[in-house]
Amino acid sequence: MGFDISGIAARFGRPPVDVPAKAPVSAAPGRRAATRWLGWFAFAGIGSSLGVTVAASLGSTSWTGSAIPMPRTGPPFELGSWHLSLASATVALWLSAVAGGLGLAAALIAVRRGARPPLPALLAVAAVVVAVLTVLPPAGSTDSLDYMAFGRMVVLGHSPYVMVPWDLRHLHDAVGRSIPWEWGRDPSTYGPAATGEQYIAALLGGTSAARIVFWLKLGNAVAFGIVAFAADRLLRRNPAARLRAHLLWTINPLLIWQLIAAAHLDVLAAAAGLLGLLVAAGWPTMPAPGTERLGRVLAGGALVGIAADIKITFLLFGLGLAWAFRRSPAACAVAALGMLGIVLPTYAWFGPPAIKAVTNRGNRSTADNFYQLVGGRHGFLMEHAGVIAIVIGVGVAIVVLSRLPIRATAHPAIFAALGLSTAWLFTFQYQLPSYEAMIICLLILTPACWLDWLVLTRLTAATIALMPGGTRPPPTHLLATISLDTLTLAVPIVLLTALVGLVVLCLADRTGTAGRRRDSDVHRAARRRWLPADRWGRADLADFVGGPFPPPYRTAAHSEPRRD
Repeated sequence: MGFDISGIAARFGRPPVDVPAKAPVSAAPGRRAATRWLGWFAFAGIGSSLGVTVAASLGSTSWTGSAIPMPRTGPPFELGSWHLSLASATVALWLSAVAGGLGLAAALIAVRRGARPPLPALLAVAAVVVAVLTVLPPAGSTDSLDYMAFGRMVVLGHSPYVMVPWDLRHLHDAVGRSIPWEWGRDPSTYGPAATGEQYIAALLGGTSAARIVFWLKLGNAVAFGIVAFAADRLLRRNPAARLRAHLLWTINPLLIWQLIAAAHLDVLAAAAGLLGLLVAAGWPTMPAPGTERLGRVLAGGALVGIAADIKITFLLFGLGLAWAFRRSPAACAVAALGMLGIVLPTYAWFGPPAIKAVTNRGNRSTADNFYQLVGGRHGFLMEHAGVIAIVIGVGVAIVVLSRLPIRATAHPAIFAALGLSTAWLFTFQYQLPSYEAMIICLLILTPACWLDWLVLTRLTAATIALMPGGTRPPPTHLLATISLDTLTLAVPIVLLTALVGLVVLCLADRTGTAGRRRDSDVHRAARRRWLPADRWGRADLADFVGGPFPPPYRTAAHSEPRRD
């Protein structure tokens, strides 16, 4: 016996579709058992990954090689009796990343099959892990020590866009011995807003490098929580979408490792950019052109400006906002005014060195870029990798924005920013796993599709490539060989495969232009007016029954998948 939606389908010009109310009885026991096993596998994978992350952070100074004297009274705290060898930490972190990625995949599949684990318990675990990692020394990267040095420079009256971290060593400053060598000769590549946050942390931390890093990590934890809270509130009426969002963001062990344990500042820009899009463009639908509240648009543009003022690449969120407001010149102009009102004065304050430092990456590339698979690590291709990446990125952006299957169902501003960010990250020659926060903070507010798997694969592979982090190479020949081959061969292949898969799946998706040609006249008129019909894609009713975002016309009996 099924649910008869013939009247609804007829209303929108589609043939009747009979949707089964539940799976056949013969298939139900097997489905329930499979879902149950997926849930247990997800629990084991995610739980073990989070446990290893905390354990590695407890003794991080014993294997990272970073000299971070702990203050007599915390935070931060360190378990002095807990020591890990670099070899043990390396293997454990590699395995934890694999377990975390597979656990997340199993959890997402289980949620799609109707599993509903207790959300309060998941959120409590995530909150405890984030809180513990916040008060522990950094692990997985030395970037937070560079942030610390930049903030200390400003406290001393210098510009981090002119001075370099190693200058603090030459000045015999109190934090000089904690400066890592890797980026010691480079000025800051982050925007003035990031410098402002680092300055505040340095003021609060005084002459203790560990205390300064703690305040930086606390800021990251707050931003991480803001994104989780926003997703939880916005999706509270849809249990499946809500769970998916928390799996991809809040309880994601790979993301927690990058943004909290390693304290990468990408989470600050992600939180500001996401809030800016939501404030300016509204939720769950955008206002009709000409009816926007310009005060909200101005505030949203300013928040996006703060995101771009932290990392300049978040200007893509601004382009996404402009695309969403393309039928409303006044709103577009006000949003641009809000952004420029933040970006221009702050860069003017620090002057040309700030502009040069932020835009001076040129053809610099990371060791795991996939362009080296074609042209080698040296030669014409790598010498012009920046220009080549821009050309390819523009083409990929066109394909993604026009053919990604969630185009008709996602919020216009969120979708545009997601499409541009995805195209950039999938093609740029300089990228780190923490950059994925730029995509995931948007992905959690869109319907589920195959893009989830591509992003999760990229995040898992890139995280493994840069583990364990720190300043010391792997201690044995075997581990060094595995690390080098993973970084320069295996991960570039994965990243290239993800890019090819993105383009091929977009072009092959049947819900793209072919689906749009089938739209009824009513649907096309609604799309021009930005009404909910466009957002939920009513012309494709059968495609979204059972999906993570129920259309407005679905009954309460069918808004929640059957629990196994």
